[in-house]
Amino acid sequence: MSTLPTPYTYRLAPTLAARLVGPALVLLAVLVLGLTALVAAADLSPDLLVLGAALGLLAVLGLGWWLRTRAWVLRVDEDGYAVGLVRGAGTRRARWTDVAQAATASPRGIPCFVLHLKDGTATTIPVQALAVDREDFVREMQRRLAAGQKLRPLS
Repeated sequence: MSTLPTPYTYRLAPTLAARLVGPALVLLAVLVLGLTALVAAADLSPDLLVLGAALGLLAVLGLGWWLRTRAWVLRVDEDGYAVGLVRGAGTRRARWTDVAQAATASPRGIPCFVLHLKDGTATTIPVQALAVDREDFVREMQRRLAAGQKLRPLS
C-alpha cells in the first residue's frame, strides 16, 4: 500500500463549482439589465454598459477560477484536518488523535463521511462536494486516521 501525500488538499467538485457559478451568471444578467435601463433612462454613454458587462463577466470568470483552483473543502496533514467551504460541518478542525470513530452516513440523502470525536462532537464531510471518488476518499481517510493515531516514538 503506497503512502498518501501529506499534507493534502481536497478541492471542490467541478459540478458543485458550476452550481455556484450559475447564480453568479444570473446575477450578472440582472445587473446588466438594470444597467441597461439606467443607461437608457439617464441618456448615458453606451460605453458604460459595455464596461459594466465586461467587469461583471471578469468577476464571474474569476469566481469560477477561484472555485476550481483555490477553493478547498478539506485539508489534511499528519496531525489532523481542517474543513472549509462546508456549512454545517460541525467541528471544523481536529487532530487525528481526537477522533474516536469514522463512519459513513446519509443525512437528508446526502452521502457523508463522519468523524466522531472523543469529546462527543463530530465533523461531517459531504463527499459529493469533493473532487474525488467516494470510495477512494473513504479508504484514504481511514488510512490517514490510522496513521495519525499511531503513537510516535519519543525522540
